[in-house]
Amino acid sequence: MPAEVKVEAKSAQFASPPLTERQEARRRRILHASAQLAGRGGFDAVQMREVAESSQVALGTLYRYFPSKIHLLVATMQDQLDHMHSTLRKKPPAGDSAAERVAETLMRAFRALQREPHLADAMVRALTFADRSVSPEVDQVSRQTTAIILDAMGLDDPSPAQLSAVRVIEHTWHSALITWLSGRASIAQVKIDIETVCRLIDLTDPGERS
Repeated sequence: MPAEVKVEAKSAQFASPPLTERQEARRRRILHASAQLAGRGGFDAVQMREVAESSQVALGTLYRYFPSKIHLLVATMQDQLDHMHSTLRKKPPAGDSAAERVAETLMRAFRALQREPHLADAMVRALTFADRSVSPEVDQVSRQTTAIILDAMGLDDPSPAQLSAVRVIEHTWHSALITWLSGRASIAQVKIDIETVCRLIDLTDPGERS
C-alpha cells in the first residue's frame, strides 16, 4: 500500500463522525453568516458573537464547530471553493490544451473572488494567519484547489511531476490573490502570471514531450 494511502487510511480512523442533517444545516448557517459578514466588512467584521447571532446558534455551539475566527474563515474559503467547483463543473473550461483550461478555470475563480473583495481579503488573511491548529482546514482548501485544477486538466491519476506542477500553480494563484488584494498587481498582471505558470502543465505532460 502506498505511503500516502496509509496516511489517509490512518487519518480516517480518527476522523470525526459525519454530521447529522441538523448539524450540517447548522454548519451551513454558520458559514453563510461568516461569508455575509466578511463580504460587508472584511476580516475585522467577522466577530464570533455576531456570527453566532446571525446564524441563530449559541456562542458555545459555534466554538464547538469552529474553535476560532481563523478556523471559521478558512472553512469559509473551503466552502466558497466547493461552490466554485460545482459551478465550474456545470460549465467546464473550453480551452484546447490542459494549460489553457486550467488558466481559464483559475481566472474564472479569481473573478468570482474579485466580485467580493472584502470576503476574499478576509479568507486570504485567515489562511496567512493560520497556525498548525488550523492545518486540517488549510489542507481541505488545498485539496479543493487541487481538485479544481485536476478537473480542468482532465486527470484522474496524475503523475508525481504533474502533482508538483499543480502545487506550484496553487502557490502562484494564492500569491496572485495576495498581490492583487494589496493593490500591488492589476488583473492584467494576474492573468499573465496565471497563464505563464500554467505552461508547467505542458512540461509534465508525456504526450507533449513525445
